[in-house]
Amino acid sequence: MDLAELLKKAREFHGHSCPFLALGIRISDIAMKNLEIVSRDEGISIAEDVLAIVECNNCLTDGVQVATGCTFGNNSLIYLDLGKNALTLVRRSDWNGVRIYVETEKIRKYFDRRALELFDKVVVKRSGSSEELKELSELWEKISWKMLEIPEKEFKIERVKVEPIERAPIFKDSRCKKCGESVMITRIKDGLCLKCSGSYYAVVGRGIVKFENSKMEEVVL
Repeated sequence: MDLAELLKKAREFHGHSCPFLALGIRISDIAMKNLEIVSRDEGISIAEDVLAIVECNNCLTDGVQVATGCTFGNNSLIYLDLGKNALTLVRRSDWNGVRIYVETEKIRKYFDRRALELFDKVVVKRSGSSEELKELSELWEKISWKMLEIPEKEFKIERVKVEPIERAPIFKDSRCKKCGESVMITRIKDGLCLKCSGSYYAVVGRGIVKFENSKMEEVVL
C-alpha cells in the first residue's frame, strides 16, 4: 500500500492529521502484509471476508478503516470496548489473524516536547488559543509522517486464532407504535423502539454507555 496516499485519504476522512491516525495506517499495513492481503478490493468488503477488530474508539480506528477498507458501515469493523490501542485483522476463510498492540510509552519518543505540551493544553484541558491550535496541527502533521515509518519492533505483533464471528444478518423492519418510525425488528421491545421504550446504548468518547431516557442519565456499563 502507498502509505502516503492513505494518510492523505485518512486526513480527509478524519478531518485532520494526527499521530494515532497515522499509526492506524501503519499497523494496518503490517497486519495486511502478515496475512498476505494485498488489496482492499470491493469483493473483500462486500463479502465481509476480512474483519478488523479494534479495541479503542480513538483516532487510530479511523486510520484502520481507511487502510483496510473494513468499516463500521460495511459490517467488517468490530469494536471491543477495551480501551487498548490494538488491531486484530482476521480472515474468515480460516480465522487466522494478526493482533498488533501499540504501547503508548514506547512511541512517545517520536513526539517532541512542544507537541505534547500543546496537546495537554489544547486537547486535554480545552484551553488553548487559536494560534496554539494551529501550531499543534502543524506539529501533528509532521509527526504523522514519522508514524508511517516506525519499525515493526516497536509494536507487539502476534499471530492469533479468532473464534468464528457471524456475518451481518439482514432483518426486516417494524414500526414503533409511539414515534411511528421504521426500525430494525431486533430493536423493538413491546412494540416500541428502544428510544421510546426507555433505554439504549451508545458509543461515546469514553466507550459504550447506557442512556436511561426517563432520567436522561448516562450510566457507565
